[in-house]
Amino acid sequence: MQRDVKPEELLKRLETGTLSPYYLFYGPSEFLKENVLMQIRNRALAPGTRDFNLQVFYGDEASPGQVLEAARSLPFMAERRMVIVRRAEGFKKADQKDFLPYLETPVPSTYLIFLASNVDFWQPLFSKIREAGRAVHFAPLREGQIVPWLRSVARDMGLRISREACAYLHQIAGNSLMDLYGELEKLSLRYGDNPIGIEQVRETAINSKAYNIFELVDRVSEKRCASALQVLHRLLQQGGRDSALGIIGMLNRQFRLLWQTKWMKAQGQAQEVAKKLGIPPFSARKLLEQSENWSEGQLREFLESLYQADSRIKSGSQEEIILENVIISLCKGKHQEESWFTRR
Repeated sequence: MQRDVKPEELLKRLETGTLSPYYLFYGPSEFLKENVLMQIRNRALAPGTRDFNLQVFYGDEASPGQVLEAARSLPFMAERRMVIVRRAEGFKKADQKDFLPYLETPVPSTYLIFLASNVDFWQPLFSKIREAGRAVHFAPLREGQIVPWLRSVARDMGLRISREACAYLHQIAGNSLMDLYGELEKLSLRYGDNPIGIEQVRETAINSKAYNIFELVDRVSEKRCASALQVLHRLLQQGGRDSALGIIGMLNRQFRLLWQTKWMKAQGQAQEVAKKLGIPPFSARKLLEQSENWSEGQLREFLESLYQADSRIKSGSQEEIILENVIISLCKGKHQEESWFTRR
């Protein structure tokens, strides 16, 4: 069995003009899929004839015959055409077999791209594409991959941004690639090709939701309960349940960093915190200071309470009450799970 292609490998093939005529994009990272798809579209299709040479289908709506007719059509006044099939997992097993003859002799001038979130490689269509080495897996980026990804995207945008500024942006905006990309776009509009450091990132992000979540995390880390609750209410007014889950995600990330920092300090590795956690030195200094506010046992318990808060909110509990109690518990430095989770 051929191994899956990585998105960055696919982009290298795009640059060298060696893309294959069909691919399967699958995996949970929808933003990365859309970003790579956009780059292929922009490179393969000229703006003037794009509308004539781009067709989009949905696997739970279209028939294989409709997709194949489009794939076999010649491009109009261009070298390439592109056929995108979203929700490809929607094709029934019998319908998938209709694509197999085309995959044996695809039309060279067409890029046929199937997109799916959940893939069963026992299905004939997906199995055949993977055997050909044309299945591209879009996995979520790991924590240590996000800053390099930011730097790569920034280079593509023509941004002259330092590594420290990318690390700071990651710290305040979290792991959402969509939010991070949006912040890079704002930096591009504001600074163009001028050098961008931490101050420029802070000035651009200061009124954004991402920065306000970072502000909340910072105040909780410093046990400033009243001001942390003020920021919490402001954030919840912006987005309800989605904001609540985002807040829990950011708090979870911050307390994991605090836990790792406290452990490293206990092992005599305080000087290695910035390097090993992939964060700017000033952030490492702040984590070292803040980690003194909690014991290792408290940090472990708080992470468990955040996990339970996430489950409660997803099951329909009132997000404001849940989060208020989490914030108060964290700021007081006492684990209060018994007093409030059992009440709900």
